[in-house]
Amino acid sequence: MSVKVRPYKRGGWEVDIQTELPDGTKLRERKKSPVSSKAASLRWGLARERELTFQQPAKIRKEVPTLREFSPRFLDGYARANRQKPSGIAAKETILRVHLIPFLGRKKLNKISSEDIQHLKSRLCKKAPKTVNNILTVLNKLLNVALEWDIINKMPCTIRLLKTQEKEAQFHDFDEYSRLIDAAKKTDPQSYLAVLLAGDAGLRCGEIMALEWTDIDFSKRQVLIQRSDWKGQVTAPKGGRSRRVPLTARLTKALKDYRHLRGPRVLYQDNGQGATQKVVRNLVLRAARRANLANGGVHILRHTFCSHLAMRGAPARAIQELAGHRNLTTTQRYMHLSPAAVEAAIQLLEKPSPAKFFGDILETATS
Repeated sequence: MSVKVRPYKRGGWEVDIQTELPDGTKLRERKKSPVSSKAASLRWGLARERELTFQQPAKIRKEVPTLREFSPRFLDGYARANRQKPSGIAAKETILRVHLIPFLGRKKLNKISSEDIQHLKSRLCKKAPKTVNNILTVLNKLLNVALEWDIINKMPCTIRLLKTQEKEAQFHDFDEYSRLIDAAKKTDPQSYLAVLLAGDAGLRCGEIMALEWTDIDFSKRQVLIQRSDWKGQVTAPKGGRSRRVPLTARLTKALKDYRHLRGPRVLYQDNGQGATQKVVRNLVLRAARRANLANGGVHILRHTFCSHLAMRGAPARAIQELAGHRNLTTTQRYMHLSPAAVEAAIQLLEKPSPAKFFGDILETATS
């Protein structure tokens, strides 16, 4: 560290300061002295040296990335790092690529305004409200992650979801389901088994694909649902936990009749590969066409499973456990079909009114 004073070419004195900052950075500053004498210039230079050496470093202004630049960090550092389901990661990738990046990709994260959100909603006006809400939810999560990682200082906008109307779940009534089972049995053993796994046990398509023989306990007549397959990636079932479902007599017999040694999984294709989502869907669709049913999806059979349980008076908590619903709110979609709940409510009208009940007690006590 040094301070040198030399004559300035246009008069006065030049002060040459060389110092080293606490972080090891070497700094040199040459300035014309603001005072006239050499001694005063030296004193000024020494004071300036101390000021440079011990001053607080200026805050570095952080560069805020655009939505396009931050998207890969969000997917890798948040979605994949937290081991979200492959289907969920794929959905976020699609939403970013198809909807958010084309419209907001060039915007810096801290410059996305509430007006931009309204323009995005207008751009998506032909989409279903649930689809729009899924897109807005991904954007909201992305901005919250950026805030959590100190990439932005505050949420730059307000994101309000659209109001949606909860639709009643479609399902097959008892007659339609009976026709579907008969048609599936006549179609082929795989179709019959796929229909029963979805309709008699409530398995999702991915859970049917991933089902293995070791998951079935024939002595206890129950199936353990502990994995799901999505495009070859095996994960835990939706909701993150396994469940056990008792087997109906016809499903037990169908499984025993179909048992094979081709591999650990229950359903296989002719080429020896495990059944894909398309294969399972086609197995159910073939049976539905044969039964002359318009809606032949796999998931409608899961709705049928829950609906028939409710219609036969099963408690909501039992349906939740059997279906593997994370929240009881999902199960409540089916409970309006429960005659037991309706009858119990009507029976309340048969009871005496509280005023008459307490009046009778008072009259008995005074007599």
